[in-house]
Amino acid sequence: MDTQFTATSLITPNSSPLPSGIARLEHLGLIKVTGADNAAFLHGQLSNDFLNINAQSARLAAFCSAKGRMQASFVGCRRNNQDVLLVCSADLLAATLKRLSMFVMRAKAQLSDASGEFLVYGAIGDATRWLATGARAPWTAEQDGLTSRINLYPANQLARQLWISPAIEAAPAGPTLAADQWELSEVLSGVATVSAAVVDALVPQMLNFESVGGVSFKKGCYPGQEVVARSQFRGTLKRRAYVLECVSSPALAPGQEIYANLDPLQPCGLVVQSAPGRAGGGMCIASLQNSAVQLGGLRLGAPDGPVLTILPLPYPLAQDI
Repeated sequence: MDTQFTATSLITPNSSPLPSGIARLEHLGLIKVTGADNAAFLHGQLSNDFLNINAQSARLAAFCSAKGRMQASFVGCRRNNQDVLLVCSADLLAATLKRLSMFVMRAKAQLSDASGEFLVYGAIGDATRWLATGARAPWTAEQDGLTSRINLYPANQLARQLWISPAIEAAPAGPTLAADQWELSEVLSGVATVSAAVVDALVPQMLNFESVGGVSFKKGCYPGQEVVARSQFRGTLKRRAYVLECVSSPALAPGQEIYANLDPLQPCGLVVQSAPGRAGGGMCIASLQNSAVQLGGLRLGAPDGPVLTILPLPYPLAQDI
């Protein structure tokens, strides 16, 4: 799917400006997929096209249940035109690896936990590197020596990259970025990573994955594909991902429920990813009922909980698939 990318500033004291630097991302793990059929195997299991992945391209993808609910999200890249590396939340890596491995069957593909073999870094702003292919376009990639660099969606119009390096390599040179600053950049990018707290709660479009390059509607079948396609083409999607700010409380966490004026007795959504704000309070990506968003009055954790404010999405939602 081709989606035109347009950055939009999120105007809030908690989002400006982010510092440049490099952070070690210990909350992320890696699955390595080797073998002649590695790309074909992943193509049949994940929501995006892996048959055409190469050293210059990366993939955002969802791993879904048969009901279309996300079990994990990945950023995938091909290393040395051979192995495929999948970056995911470390807290669900073991369960995801076990489940994915069940489907290998006769495919020439081997999956392993490579979290000890590679280190993952995040780079923001001046610490990022210009890529020969794609410049700053999201999901373009390149191999720079032994390090794979992947362009991500920006945060507050600052470039962001994911770097994957062998663990035996020295840490990349550059200013150190605090982990919470990277977490804030993730929220401000509007592109969420599925963690254990929200497994089996969302179809990909509930996180806007079809609008940020995470779903291909032109590829073949994969687990949950029928549900994902039906949600897209029959107009049944009632939830979307939104960026929210909570000025009065930094205590946002994935899995927390959100309430609204629409029905104070029933939650209208949940927090998917969160981070402390730079000016106090907290920020999050949440999946919310569209009807509740229109009526407003969003509260965290309870009908009388801390007030949540919706911020503009930093990318356009895809209109044509």
